Amino acid sequence: MPRRIVIGIRGIGHRVIDSIWRLGYASRFFMLTLLKSGTSMRRFSLIIRELYFTGVLTLIIILVSGLFVGMVLGLQGYETLQKYGAETAVGTLVALSLVRELGPVVAGLLFASRAGSAITAEIGLMKVTEQLDAMGMMAVDPIARVVAPRFWAGVISMPLLAAIFSAMGIFGGYLVAVVLIGVDEGLFWSQMQSVVDFRFDIVNGIIKTCFFGVAVTAIAVFEGYDAQPTAEGVSGATTRTVVTSALVILGLDFVLTSFMFRGVG
Repeated sequence: MPRRIVIGIRGIGHRVIDSIWRLGYASRFFMLTLLKSGTSMRRFSLIIRELYFTGVLTLIIILVSGLFVGMVLGLQGYETLQKYGAETAVGTLVALSLVRELGPVVAGLLFASRAGSAITAEIGLMKVTEQLDAMGMMAVDPIARVVAPRFWAGVISMPLLAAIFSAMGIFGGYLVAVVLIGVDEGLFWSQMQSVVDFRFDIVNGIIKTCFFGVAVTAIAVFEGYDAQPTAEGVSGATTRTVVTSALVILGLDFVLTSFMFRGVG
């Protein structure tokens, strides 16, 4: 067998082994974070502080993005439904698109881009400046003191931000369809209320955001904690957080949607 092929096969094998090892390490780190979350729960002020950085500071981009996504949905939906004489159903189209898919997914991607990258960079810089090592020397567990509060803050923030995104999107659709185009306001809201189901639409959307929040925040804290203690290492960890979170969100969305809406008519 040619030497180049042997070297290529060895390289693929090393990458597969490294990926499996890293996945196992990430799983162990995730379980360790859950086990050491008692300190954060007893000192909830730690989580409140991180809620401001992960949730409140992400609110502006969620509000603006949700408004414009809803406006685009209202405009495109009206133009499409008008061809079939169903333009009064534009409210239903906007609401279902947001609460089922666009709200959780787009809010999750924005959360990963803004809050997830910030969490990774912050923990990575703490590792570069040896703050995590200093905590260990002072008998302070860095996972319980640094990682767990940020993890739970992200898990709590994600569903709230997604709900705000969907609400702003529906308001944006209302502005375009009712205020600008002139669709009947009563039909806009009544058809939306009659079609959107609380159990299969709203609750399932909330469940999705909970999964997204756990996944994105777990990836962010792990990448920050595992980052190489260099500027290049922190930069690479931040990039991996955004890319991996986006892929995981889209993959989870497909899996969850296939289970949630199976057999729903």
